[in-house]
This record gives sequence, structure tokens and C-alpha cells, in this order.
Amino acid sequence: MRLYEYALPGGASLTGYLRQPSESMPDYTVRPGVLILPGGGYEHCSQRESDPVAVKFLNAGYQVFLLEYTTVSTAPAPLGFAPLLDAARAILHLRRNAAELCLDPDRLAVCGFSAGGHLAASTAILADCETVCKTLGVPGEQLRPNAVLLAYPVITAGEWAHKGSIANLAGEDPALWELFSLEKQVRPGLPPFFIWHTVADETVPVQNSLLLVQELQKYKTPYELHLFTHGEHGSSTCSREVNYPDSHNAAWLPLCIDWLAGVFDFHL
Repeated sequence: MRLYEYALPGGASLTGYLRQPSESMPDYTVRPGVLILPGGGYEHCSQRESDPVAVKFLNAGYQVFLLEYTTVSTAPAPLGFAPLLDAARAILHLRRNAAELCLDPDRLAVCGFSAGGHLAASTAILADCETVCKTLGVPGEQLRPNAVLLAYPVITAGEWAHKGSIANLAGEDPALWELFSLEKQVRPGLPPFFIWHTVADETVPVQNSLLLVQELQKYKTPYELHLFTHGEHGSSTCSREVNYPDSHNAAWLPLCIDWLAGVFDFHL
């Protein structure tokens, strides 16, 4: 394994966990990638949703990247488009440097947790918004991931919002509250989504995922949704390591990895 570190414009940091090419594994010199966006309410990037998750996808054969994006621990609120620009720059950087990273630029997934799920969904849904495209000087299709993996995501800025996350992004700007209510921005042509949530989540209500799925269904966007009856918010890999052991809910990870293998036609 090779560790890759890169400082993005704007201050975000990108860390890659890379499988090394080998003459004995010629069919796996170039691999799909997963970009992980931890949660934390746009206040910080959760450690529980960082390395423990990265290791799981690394073991599944992917080139894995972890993004520490702008939060209110590193910049004043409201953050506006800063986190989305971080994620878009990361995707653009990975695609432009795919050969060096032994990465297939057309098989790149984003995996986000909680507020990181909001950011991951935004990379797909808001990739072609004017602010992002003008700032980076590229069309939205270069910034949009090829698949989206969401764990108990923040989605809406409406009745079921995790208001702290949205306020950290949008402040008191009603236009930004509307824009960052992602279920209202779903459109045709989005990549496939894998989503899981617990019905018992008292921090980010399950309605966030349900509202998103309702719109994905309307536009015939491929998706897979898994709802678990019990479990607290922020349970990450559902292991003892992250302090949320739950052998039943931990099934989301093999389900997700198997789903992504089908989407990317990537089988070890």
C-alpha cells in the first residue's frame, strides 16, 4: 500500500490509500476509487467515519481517498459553497491525476456520512451549479461522481432538517437554504445511489433519506435503499472500534460493497 497526500487549493487535505500495481495481478493495475467524506455537522470531520471506513473499501480492492474538507472548525460560518468546492476540486484532481494514482477516472464513487452525506449528494446533484462551475472553470460533468454512497445523510433543509448542518452552510440566507435542500434539486441524469439509514435516528431523521429516494424514483435514477429498525446516528461501520457495535446494522457495508461491485463491474 502507498500513502498519498495532497493539499488542495482552499486548504482542504486529501489523503489516499493506494493499492500498488503488481505484475502478479495484471488485471488490477488500475482500480475504481472511493472518496470518503466524513460527517460532523459541517463543524468538524469525524474520525469515526474516516480511517475505519477507508480500510473497509481498501480491503475490497478500491483506491481510497479521504477528504478533510472545510468546516466551521477551520473557517467562519456560514461556509456557503466552500465544502462543495473542496469536494469538487478533489474529484477533479483525482481524475486529472488518475494515471499516477492507478485510478479509473470513470469509476469514482463518493461515500458520505451525515453532513458528509449531504456533501456527497451535493457533488452529484449540484455539480453543475453556476458557482461551482464558474469557480473551477470546468463543466459539471467533470465534477460529478459515478456513484454515490450515503450513510444516514443530511438531505433536506425543510421540516426534517438537521438545522445545525444547514445553518453552518447557509447562515440566514433563504436562497441558500432552498438550494441546499437537496431533494428539491434532484434532476435527470444523476449517477446511481446507495443509501442506508436507521428508522430510530433522532439526530438526522430517516425522512431525509425517504425524501431523497422519492425524488430519485420520480426521475428514474437507479438507487438502493436499506432501512434498519434500530441504531443511533453516527454509527459508521457499526463496529466496536467506532463505539457502536451492531452486527445486524453492520450488514450495510458488505451490501454496499457488493452493490458497488455490480455498478462498476469490479470483482476481486
